[in-house]
Amino acid sequence: MAPEPRCRICGDAVVEFLDFGTQPLSDAFRDPGDTAEEFTYRLAVGRCGTCGMVQLTEEVPREEMFHEEYPYLSRGSSVMREHFRSLAERFLTTELSGDDAFIVELGCNDGTMLKTVAEAGVRHLGVEPSGAVADLAAEEGVRVRKDFFEEATALDIVAAEGQADVIYAANTLCHIPYMSSILRGVTALLRPEGVFVFEDPYLGDIVERTSFDQIYDEHFFLFSASSVDEMARRHDLELVDVERLPVHGGEVRYTLARPGARKRGAAVEELLAEERGRGLGDLAVLERFAERVREVRDDLVALLTRLRAEGHRIVGYGATAKSATVTNFCGIGPDLVEFVCDTTPAKQHKLTPGSHIPVRPPEVFSDDYPPYALLFAWNHADEIMAKEQAFREAGGRWIRYVPDVHVV
Repeated sequence: MAPEPRCRICGDAVVEFLDFGTQPLSDAFRDPGDTAEEFTYRLAVGRCGTCGMVQLTEEVPREEMFHEEYPYLSRGSSVMREHFRSLAERFLTTELSGDDAFIVELGCNDGTMLKTVAEAGVRHLGVEPSGAVADLAAEEGVRVRKDFFEEATALDIVAAEGQADVIYAANTLCHIPYMSSILRGVTALLRPEGVFVFEDPYLGDIVERTSFDQIYDEHFFLFSASSVDEMARRHDLELVDVERLPVHGGEVRYTLARPGARKRGAAVEELLAEERGRGLGDLAVLERFAERVREVRDDLVALLTRLRAEGHRIVGYGATAKSATVTNFCGIGPDLVEFVCDTTPAKQHKLTPGSHIPVRPPEVFSDDYPPYALLFAWNHADEIMAKEQAFREAGGRWIRYVPDVHVV
């Protein structure tokens, strides 16, 4: 019998409310001739009854996910490039405007945000464990340390560089189960008046939109303002600001500081009150979310099966990490989706994890438009649909499954 899952924030029991079954690593794209057994794990999510943190019940070793061939690039979307440029410029005019200012980014990826900081001549350091993307950051003039961030890493940085005015992380903190070590590192690295700013997918948006594919191996935590508030308090930090973000299907940017160092903004209390009003931390609300997820699964499989039975071709659009949850939870394979087109060279001419759907370059999509395209990259829908006007003009229709299954 498996041991009862324990909360990675407070150590109390975690109550499971949704099980996606056996899943592969979300970014483990395979060569067509590869016959090796795939790494799998059980993807299930639960809620801590004490601190309210929503989290996976099984941890995937970090080395399995973040390695030399990690394929995700921050620069892949024009929307995200502008998002990071704008934030960097905000930091430069606020937190980094003093003498010898210093910013550290955890999980800097290809350096998209820090490039703007570097070009301004401000002292910076990116910490990135995935070697290939770290090399891309270095090519852009960004100083990078190839490493996982934890308490020992932070102490090394302090010894060599001093403390930081800003510690920043985008779509990174939710990846890290060993949060106590991270936050001890943050408190060691942060200057007394400094801020720790991170942005990640927001539990409130996931529940409201039934965007269940935001749950996969890399997203260990699903943060809410209330759970982050409690997490910060337990690690001698204070949640002082929140900002709702439209990117990646709905995120929140959290700002933490040392207790008393910053005045707590009204936005924090407003979001906490909204969450209480919605019952976002209630297990019953999360269980109803799980019921809707299973309904979406059944509706999507029924639609794809009917369209294929009628002789229609269906192609996937965007070989995203989160699409692994969809294809494997729903049992979608090459029999239903002919291929998935994606702009990332490292994914092209490979097979999707678990479901083994071929991944093709985007020009294959336009060479012979299918009548239907299943939009896995739904969080970039506006950008994609604007780019793919010719698909619509040719009579093509998009299949979407967030917040429910529909054809547009």
